[in-house]
Amino acid sequence: MNISQNEYANMVDNVSPKSTTIKNCISAFSIGGFICVVGQALTDTYQYFVGMDIKDARCLTSISLIFLSALFTALSWYDNIAKFAGAGTLVPITGFANAVVSPAMEFRSEGYIGGLGAKMFVIAGPVIVYGTTASIIYGLILWIVR
Repeated sequence: MNISQNEYANMVDNVSPKSTTIKNCISAFSIGGFICVVGQALTDTYQYFVGMDIKDARCLTSISLIFLSALFTALSWYDNIAKFAGAGTLVPITGFANAVVSPAMEFRSEGYIGGLGAKMFVIAGPVIVYGTTASIIYGLILWIVR
C-alpha cells in the first residue's frame, strides 16, 4: 500500500484521541490543590486541636499524607484518582509514596523478598539514590566552602 505523507497524517489524525489539555490542566490543578488543602487542614488540626508545635505538626502531616497515599494505592483508589487528575496526584510526597507502594503491590505474589522487597524501589529507587548522593556531594561542597 503506497500512501503519501499527507494521507498518512490524515489517517493518524482520524484515529488519534483529541487533546483535552484545558480539562487536564483544570483536573490536575484541582486535585493537586485539594491534596495541598488536606495537608494544610491536617497541619492546622495537629497544631490547634492536638496542641503540637508547628514543626511537629508539619512532620506528622507528612507522615499522614504518606500513609494515606500508600493506603489509597493498596486499595486501588489512587489509580482511579490519578486517571482523573493526571499530574495533580504527583504532588511530591503523595506521588512518591505511590511510586514506592505501587510496584510492591504489583509483585507481592512473588513473595516478601523477591517480590515485594526487591520491586518496592524499582521506580523510586533511582530517585532515592540520586537524592542521597546529591545531598552528600552538596554537603561536602558546603563544608569545604565554609
